[in-house]
Amino acid sequence: METKRVTGTLSVAPQIRPEDAAALAEAGFRSIISNRPDGEAPDQPNFAEIAAAALAAGLETRHIPVTSGKASADDAAAFGAALAELPGPVLAFCRTGTRSITLWTMARLAEGADPVEILSAAQAAGYDMRDVAARVRNAGITPTETPVAAHDIVIVGGGAAGIAVASSLLSREENLDLAIIEPEDIHYYQPGWTLVGGGVFRDIDTRKDMARLIPRGAKWIKAAVSAFAPEENAVILDGCHTIRYKRLIVAPGLKLDWDAIEGLPETLGRNGVTSNYRYDLAPYTWKLVQELREGHAVFTQPPMPIKCAGAPQKAMYLSADHWHRAGRIPGIRIDFFNAGGVLFGVQDYVPALMEYVERYQAQLNFNHRLTRIDGPARRAWFTKTGADGQTETVETEFDMIHVCPPQTAPDFVRASPLADATGWVDVDPGTLRHKTWENIWSLGDAMNAPNAKTAAAARKQAPVVANNVLADIGLVRGLAQYDGYGSCPLTVERGKIVLAEFGYGGKLLPSFPKWVIDGTRPSRISWILKERILPPVYWKAMLRGHEWLARPETVD
Repeated sequence: METKRVTGTLSVAPQIRPEDAAALAEAGFRSIISNRPDGEAPDQPNFAEIAAAALAAGLETRHIPVTSGKASADDAAAFGAALAELPGPVLAFCRTGTRSITLWTMARLAEGADPVEILSAAQAAGYDMRDVAARVRNAGITPTETPVAAHDIVIVGGGAAGIAVASSLLSREENLDLAIIEPEDIHYYQPGWTLVGGGVFRDIDTRKDMARLIPRGAKWIKAAVSAFAPEENAVILDGCHTIRYKRLIVAPGLKLDWDAIEGLPETLGRNGVTSNYRYDLAPYTWKLVQELREGHAVFTQPPMPIKCAGAPQKAMYLSADHWHRAGRIPGIRIDFFNAGGVLFGVQDYVPALMEYVERYQAQLNFNHRLTRIDGPARRAWFTKTGADGQTETVETEFDMIHVCPPQTAPDFVRASPLADATGWVDVDPGTLRHKTWENIWSLGDAMNAPNAKTAAAARKQAPVVANNVLADIGLVRGLAQYDGYGSCPLTVERGKIVLAEFGYGGKLLPSFPKWVIDGTRPSRISWILKERILPPVYWKAMLRGHEWLARPETVD
């Protein structure tokens, strides 16, 4: 944990963790301000977790969440008031520290402080706030006339989709002027977290340093995007810095909205409440599964769309398989509460899944949306919607609950000109080109094509976008079309998987002949594919521009 001193009473830092609270108190800090909204990253602890640890260490806390790049005068005033009210020294943090120093800069300038003095203090802490000062002078509007950098191709996001499309581009044309904007230091293999929660993978094996994965030839801009200005061919970063582009690829992933469920952030990782959708909680899932010998296990799925629609029930199957093998069923009652009306969206795979639902004696509860949870009381509340549209509240107790949170596009996407009415990047579902801005493409979880949001989908989308961007430049001929391919390896038991592969409209799109893998039936070979083959394919092929079973066909 690195803290940066700004003044005698304020330091700023990147994301801290609950276990840092005691060390901060020992270092002399008396208060903590969090400027980061919950759910921005898959490994991010919620503010409630940090506040509980801070209280135990004798520290006061304040939560002033600010969406990246959206710091307002009211936010700055709240920050200034917190500094005046809280005992110092104060540590303020966000993802990188930029939002915290931005709020301090805005607050001090609004108070009439000397701009030279403020900018010098920020610079000494390692932050360039000149563009923030210019925004304050410009009545809150970020000037775009003087960008800090410009590139022919700019990619927003260093996740599976962003790294894959960058590598596919550079494997075709190695001399491209290409930049990736990504604030995180760590890249995660998120498909592996289901197996971490099932005791198959170690959590540490699902992460690598981002610096090792940025492809050679790409410029890494380590910053968070706050806004898009497509009419200016510009991306605005935290700190009000501007990056210009000729062509833009948007692949920032999605947002896990933990706060949408009342009481959930305060109890995650304790009281039997867990989720494989967060890196640090997947091991807790496995701990709970091993320890539960009798009682009530609850698994939830929110309204669509979500990342990997099968993941909530995968957690149920792997947990139930452990209990089944240990002879603990029917002593453990299993409930699956699904906000949707079907077990799986592609009917061809449902019969095989139902066999396992019956084996594990799981109760399916459709049209039930988790709305509230009380961890210490071990109780959860759902809104049940009937066939007539009427709703009622259903309450249940639990000994263990696996929660899949509601999911949305990132805030800076939803608020941008690139978004459709529901907040996702608006693209043509075949070419993945933006419907309005012809020099913009999108892939991965943030765009609105009606496909499953999976890493397997991004693996097929990346070559399509790479080809079509280069065709637009004039470096290749022909357009590629994405067919909606997605894959969901449904881990129905340890050692067997139902390999769901499908495209737009639920059309089955198997990668192998039926005599090799019949995806509608559980098989051992599909498990081997998931456990042993797909991880190296991800790290060594997909993220390096090797398009195994993914190279697209083109049409002139």
